[in-house]
Amino acid sequence: MQQQTGFQTNPIAALGRSTIDFINSLGEIFLFFLEGASLIVSSPKQLTKIIRQVYFIGSKSLFVISLIGIFTGMVLGLQGYYTLVKFGSEGLLGAAVSLTLIRELGPVLTAIMVTGRAGSSMAAEIGVMRISDQIDALDVMDINPMAYLVSPRIAASIICFPLLTALFDVIGILGGYLTGVTMLGINSGVYFYRIDTSVVMSDITEGFLKAFVFGIIVATISCYQGYNTHKRTDSVGPESVSNSTTAAVVLSCVLILVSDYVITSFLL
Repeated sequence: MQQQTGFQTNPIAALGRSTIDFINSLGEIFLFFLEGASLIVSSPKQLTKIIRQVYFIGSKSLFVISLIGIFTGMVLGLQGYYTLVKFGSEGLLGAAVSLTLIRELGPVLTAIMVTGRAGSSMAAEIGVMRISDQIDALDVMDINPMAYLVSPRIAASIICFPLLTALFDVIGILGGYLTGVTMLGINSGVYFYRIDTSVVMSDITEGFLKAFVFGIIVATISCYQGYNTHKRTDSVGPESVSNSTTAAVVLSCVLILVSDYVITSFLL
């Protein structure tokens, strides 16, 4: 009994146990993703489910992505101008705004906004189905819950995230144009010329690669948290759905930022 108590109060042992539990969780999430991805083309009916999820994740996010994109571009244009003018380089504003959006802020902010809007909804919807035994009912009816609930959401996220990122980038560049050219008087030809000469295909590819990875992360984490709501030890019932939804959003945002750093460090 004393040994067990000592093990529990030993900070090194507690850290080791937490690390092992974290690694086990990552392994479970990765296997969850592999199972869901392998079932994307399991049935011709999957296409209908994927289209429905594309509408939910993509089309219904257009307004918030456009709104955030225009104001992000305007802020970048404003801050970038007053920074560059100190060095007499305000003509580089177009390059600064476009590269910042395409390589970093576009994919990251898009992923975070879609996480808050669609990722939380995915976790909550699947979590409610879990605690109300609807997922068990699918098993009874010989319907694979992973193919029915998870695979379409993963496929739709892979499709939608790069497209939403592209939309965010374009609208953000237009927002920078509104600030830099319309409000601050930079020549419009110089603004777009700097974009044309500064942005290369590798920058666009990097942004789309990040959006692709972020789509996988958000869909997998959100579905995993909702699907395993019944396994939570901190709560039961509706409270467990709430905690799963919160965990899905927080963990997705953290992994988005971590993976953004990892991808950037490899591509530079």
